[in-house]
Amino acid sequence: MKILLTAVNAKYIHSNLAVYSLKAYAERQGTPVSLLEFTINQQPDEILGEIYRLRPDVVAFSVYIWNVSLIRVLAEDIHKILPETEIWMGGPEVSWNSREMLEQLPFLRGILRGEGEKSFGDLCRYYCSGRSFSLKEIRGLVFREQNGTVVCTPEQEPLDMDQLPFPYGQPEEFENRILYYESSRGCPFFCSYCLSSLDRHLRFRSLNLVLRELSFFLERRVRQVKFVDRTFNADRSRARRIWNFLKDQDNGYTNFHFEIEGDLLEEEDLELFSGMRPGLIQLEIGVQSTNPETLKAVRRHTDFEKLSRRVEAVGKLHNIHQHLDLIAGLPGEGLESFRRSFCQVYALKPQQLQLGFLKVLKGTEMERIAEAGGYRWKSEPPYEVLETPWLSYGEIRRLKLAEEMVEIFFNSGQFQKTLARAEQGFADPFAFYERLGLFCEERGWLSKSHSRIQRYQILREFLLREAPEQEEVFRECLVYDLYARENLKSRPEWAGEEGLSREAVRQFYRQAAKDPNLPEGYRGRDWKQLKSMTHLEEFREAVPGFREGYKCLLFTYETRDPLDGSAAVWDVTEKIQRQE
Repeated sequence: MKILLTAVNAKYIHSNLAVYSLKAYAERQGTPVSLLEFTINQQPDEILGEIYRLRPDVVAFSVYIWNVSLIRVLAEDIHKILPETEIWMGGPEVSWNSREMLEQLPFLRGILRGEGEKSFGDLCRYYCSGRSFSLKEIRGLVFREQNGTVVCTPEQEPLDMDQLPFPYGQPEEFENRILYYESSRGCPFFCSYCLSSLDRHLRFRSLNLVLRELSFFLERRVRQVKFVDRTFNADRSRARRIWNFLKDQDNGYTNFHFEIEGDLLEEEDLELFSGMRPGLIQLEIGVQSTNPETLKAVRRHTDFEKLSRRVEAVGKLHNIHQHLDLIAGLPGEGLESFRRSFCQVYALKPQQLQLGFLKVLKGTEMERIAEAGGYRWKSEPPYEVLETPWLSYGEIRRLKLAEEMVEIFFNSGQFQKTLARAEQGFADPFAFYERLGLFCEERGWLSKSHSRIQRYQILREFLLREAPEQEEVFRECLVYDLYARENLKSRPEWAGEEGLSREAVRQFYRQAAKDPNLPEGYRGRDWKQLKSMTHLEEFREAVPGFREGYKCLLFTYETRDPLDGSAAVWDVTEKIQRQE
């Protein structure tokens, strides 16, 4: 009996925790299970061919909003070429409309609803025992009997988290990929737009077990581990003990990602964070809106003032990457309200700011609110909002333009100095990104993929149109940002001629090679090696963060900021001037 679990991930770098957890649970019960992972970027024929090659007796798909359309097509084609193979699905996209899915997909045998490990383990046992018992005896299934009757068994009881086996074997299989980890299930909050609010059974994996499993990742130097706990610091004391463990056992390499409630952070947490290696952890904080009435309407209880203080305090530590989220399209939030939310969150200076758009997910309270309130949203996944009583479709398009610009120019971290200077010429940061988006739309650039280097030229053209009198200031800001990230050997045309003579550059590096105080990584290098490992640039305008007037800056690529990847920068003006 060949049983195949199949995942279609959004990106290659991702792994699918759900299928690994199902596989581990079934195999602990003595049932061998095969597993295949693909991405939505692969051709359907390629995926189909790989599944056909295994010729499974049973194939089960993990279904989400980003892959359901592709999986529907794959499942139908599998039925055509392997008509004896029984096809099952599970996951959030099919759990809340299981009967509807079975009606739409006549080739589908059944669906696993909700928490799937035990249901899948029992299903494997059913097939491997030669169908010695009835599917009706397995909880958490919606399936089609041979006569076409749809049967819905009772929901699976919430599992004790300690009953779940550790899902990972050899991490070598996941080189350069993100591993996902789960130390709790359920959520203590009731946000109306979120599927997690439907699971009120907040359960935790035993702390000793969690710490032992985290040691597995640390010992094997896994690149990144993302906790999928919906609110990691719901139990603040427990979260603190895990963070303390990671701090004490830090291997100097592995990064851990957590979704938290920012206003639950306390002074004790900040003190703990202050002693962490830069890059050890990163925090994702869902703000969603700063409008109190909007937050109340979606049953979200956030103290934004407290959250702001905590985010700013973490930012001042400069050792933790912060990712903040907003959602456009929530009840009571029109364009101007969202603009205020954006500007207030942007002012907190996170490393990343995600502008999401409301998805009216099946089974959520938001679905009922949207239906009653006259919302319009896409019929197909991801069910994204098109119009609300407070936002027209045209206004949502404006927000989408701004969102794309934030993603390209802010979240990339490429343009820190240029953005800091450019925003000063606009009413607020949102106005800047909106105008930039309209500019790119006018030129037909939104539908094209641009290289990192091309983005500098795009931003330069926009700024020249908006403030041509500041051409030289913006040129220098862009040059700074360029060399802060890129150790280029060929200089872009827009950057202009290098200000320093070749002889001045040579003299500087010859002296630098003799400096006994060179940082580790540069010691023992001759001047030509030092020159290839760094970049020396002359500036005459006011680059934000540096004194006005003439300055020479050295960009050093062996020492980079662990949060944004920027080169360390040394002011070497005096050394250049002494040479002259």
